[in-house]
Amino acid sequence: MLKYVLDIVELLDDPQVNGKTVVEYLDAAAGAEGSSAQVTTVTGDQGSTDFVLVRIPGSRGRTSGGSARTLGVVGRLGGIGARPEVTGLVSDADGAAAAIATAAKLLDMRRRGDVLPGDVVVATHICPNAPTEPHDPVPFMGSPVDIATMNRHEVTADMEAVLSIDTTKGNRIINHKGLALSPTVKEGW
Repeated sequence: MLKYVLDIVELLDDPQVNGKTVVEYLDAAAGAEGSSAQVTTVTGDQGSTDFVLVRIPGSRGRTSGGSARTLGVVGRLGGIGARPEVTGLVSDADGAAAAIATAAKLLDMRRRGDVLPGDVVVATHICPNAPTEPHDPVPFMGSPVDIATMNRHEVTADMEAVLSIDTTKGNRIINHKGLALSPTVKEGW
């Protein structure tokens, strides 16, 4: 899995990256079958972003007419970059990087014959120049689109459980290295 995380971090750390670039990477991981990943560009009040959604079919998943449950993996973020205010990949990109690396690994496993029972739907968005809001100790990442728009493009009706991956390193409620299950909203964030 570490290989995919490293590949994705390198891929996302590019001011020109977009949803198409990510889909090309996922297609390569899937092999001859392709990934069936979709890109939808959405423009909001503060710019645009590319939503990427990929469905990895399970051996007994709903896609193939089976009854195995569908898991959703959502990489939640404002943006992977805050250019021109911040140079390079920002910590907010962790959700996108983890979700895309998960999709790449599952697609590669499927290509080699290791198929999970249920479908897995992975979704996130790619925005290398998201807006920011002033905040101490670091600026808070904004997003070119609102949360309702994100939900429409990242959460599907067939997801029976959703694993949402995000980063809030500038949040002082919980700020440590490791895994934390915490409220995601404080003072509007």
